[in-house]
Amino acid sequence: MDLASVNEELAEIDGQIADIFRALQNGFQKLDKIKDANRRSRQLEELTDKMRDCKRLIKDFERVVKDEAGSVDPNTAKFLNERKQSLIKELNSYVALKKQHASDNKRVDLFDAPSGEDAFGEENVLLASNMSNQQLMQHGDNLMDETDQALARSKQTVQETINVGTETAAALKAQTEQMSRVVNELDSIHFSMKKASKLVKEIGRQVATDRCIMGLLFLIVAGVIAVIIVKIVNPHNKDIPDLPGLAPPVSRRLLSIVENK
Repeated sequence: MDLASVNEELAEIDGQIADIFRALQNGFQKLDKIKDANRRSRQLEELTDKMRDCKRLIKDFERVVKDEAGSVDPNTAKFLNERKQSLIKELNSYVALKKQHASDNKRVDLFDAPSGEDAFGEENVLLASNMSNQQLMQHGDNLMDETDQALARSKQTVQETINVGTETAAALKAQTEQMSRVVNELDSIHFSMKKASKLVKEIGRQVATDRCIMGLLFLIVAGVIAVIIVKIVNPHNKDIPDLPGLAPPVSRRLLSIVENK
């Protein structure tokens, strides 16, 4: 049956859908030959836009069929309904093919988007009126499984983030404690150096004092020895002064002992 004889608008819509199906077929054939991930992503986006247009045209086709339902015979209505079902089935095949390629590229599937004016998730191409209860339940189970898997992945990511944060905090705490110990050790070393510096200064002053005393004693002994030598050489010399560094009585006593000998 020719759609143009039933409704020219239906025939025009059907022709546009056929053009899109040919473009989708050629696009997916080219997609299999593309190796670059970025080019594949762009190609998938273009094919997704075409499928959106096709979905819109199928809705227009269904709207016109409903408008013509009261003015056509049962055979024509059956033919139009079968044609609509075949269009939906063919589009679903491209949707499945697109999902397969999208999962390979790890990209978000626009057909499962939760919101958006043109998102396919808003109304799946498989219309609920054309799905059995078993298919609806199976589709719901699949969505629940996918949601559970996404939640599990999210929990795992959160747990890994918490573990990394805990390890980082422990490492920072250990480094802080180590820095505190280093600072304490530096303070102790600084205090020890100051104490050692004072001790060295005191030792230096004591050594200087001892040297002065030793020098003075050396001079006294040298003077005594010189006087003794002079007295031995010239015992009758009365002009020899007292011994340096000694009291006069002590000096005279030592000289008398030397003279008697």
